[in-house]
Amino acid sequence: MEKEHRIEGGLPSSNPPAHSHSHSSSSSLSLKEKPHLESTQPTQPNSLDPAARTRTASSSSSSSDNSEEDIEEILEELGPGADIILPHPLSRPTTAKSAKSSKSNKTHHTDPTAPQDGDTPHPHPPPGPDGGLQAWLQVLGSTIILVLIWGLINTFGVYQEYYESVLLPSSTSSQISWIGSVQASFLFLVGVISGPLFDAGYFRYLLYAGIFLVVFGQFMTSLCDQYWQVLLAQGFCIGSGMGFLFLPSTAIVSQYFTKRRALAIGICSAGSPVAGIVFPIIFSRLEPKIGFGWTTRVIAFILLGLSVIPLVFMRTRLPASGKKRALFDPTALRDAPLVLFTAGGFFAFLALYVPFFYITVFATSHHISTPDFAPYLVTIMNAGSIIGRLGPNALADKWGSLNVMFVCTVISAVLAFGWMGIRNQAGTIVFALLYGASSGGVVSLCPSVLFTLTKDMRLLGTRMGMNFLALGFSIMVGTPIAGAILGGYSEAEWLGMMGYSAAALVVAIGLFIGARLAAYKNDKSLKC
Repeated sequence: MEKEHRIEGGLPSSNPPAHSHSHSSSSSLSLKEKPHLESTQPTQPNSLDPAARTRTASSSSSSSDNSEEDIEEILEELGPGADIILPHPLSRPTTAKSAKSSKSNKTHHTDPTAPQDGDTPHPHPPPGPDGGLQAWLQVLGSTIILVLIWGLINTFGVYQEYYESVLLPSSTSSQISWIGSVQASFLFLVGVISGPLFDAGYFRYLLYAGIFLVVFGQFMTSLCDQYWQVLLAQGFCIGSGMGFLFLPSTAIVSQYFTKRRALAIGICSAGSPVAGIVFPIIFSRLEPKIGFGWTTRVIAFILLGLSVIPLVFMRTRLPASGKKRALFDPTALRDAPLVLFTAGGFFAFLALYVPFFYITVFATSHHISTPDFAPYLVTIMNAGSIIGRLGPNALADKWGSLNVMFVCTVISAVLAFGWMGIRNQAGTIVFALLYGASSGGVVSLCPSVLFTLTKDMRLLGTRMGMNFLALGFSIMVGTPIAGAILGGYSEAEWLGMMGYSAAALVVAIGLFIGARLAAYKNDKSLKC
């Protein structure tokens, strides 16, 4: 009968075999010196004494030199036919606990740099290069995108005056302002969708869709002659395209710039007032000669040509997680600085664009400027906005984005109150230039503040989308409310509209102060 014997490390048997005492103290089978020896045999009738089939001992490392002689003695004693299984010298008894530990060790000893299942980007990705050809190409592409976006929004004051006097004379100022407010609000409202899509790695698709909708909507506007047609084309279609473009074009710059992020975003946003200078001039010069339709198409062709630059050069630097982000982050509601800042932004954008929409109408209705010169007030306002988007953003890197945005909001509120007393062309020009500068700082610094207040970069897209949702509703209702207050253009109604604009900015100032204090309470070293 074949016998099986195991020799493996372990604890010594509590009942050593009786005949093991026949060996001397120097024998290799000493219980204190030898490894555990165990001989087992299936239980059968008439089997041999189990003691003759088992040898146990414990050994120390000092007996390893005599291990071969020990094994030979054991084989002679057990006799032929025994099946000896020798464990590896470094092996240990295997138990469920040790097996689980072994499996765990295998996991922990893998390459730490290799991606693991379920990995997500680190909340603090590596800092951007803050320069280089590729980084500045992203700034160029983002600048062009903001030309497409804010350039058209900042030009709407010219369209407002033309629609009231020529194309849509039967519509009220409030009704016409809904076109521009829907366009501007969709820029933010669609950010709720474009933010998570950007986080999930769909930047190029957002770029294609956004550019197509903006250019297509501008061409369709050139064919409109009814209010509902203009609202669909210039309001909803162009506004949706802007929403797909705005948030991703700003977020991609933050991937390439860290220390000079606010300055880079400020340079990008400077493109919008440049377009706001050029487009009103194009409209006022070409419309009397070639008509509304072809003038609008000329602007559309300019937008189409400029779109080639971002389509060719813009690329993300950091890999996407590949996971779709939630449209809503409940933890943001417990972030006091973010909540207060968003509330302040709501009131600021409620009134911020009222002068842009109504400065031309104000100048013509008060006979301050001629109909030929009045559209240039929008151009002057956008010229001031260039300074407001570059200067404050350069200071924000040193003094903090929220601090500088607060100062710009204070200046805008003071100017809004001052607008009530202006009754001549010189004063209107100065107001347009200064208000353009201060309001430009408020608009351009908003994304930088969100970057600063968001500690977990994985939530940036979602939180920007939530913030833009609030700002979008604000812009959507802000200028129509101003138009409803204006009513029949009486002096009292004009003062009421200006007071509404100034009061909303004052409320925003108070909320920004609260946001700054809450941020300081959470982290005294945070520069925001």
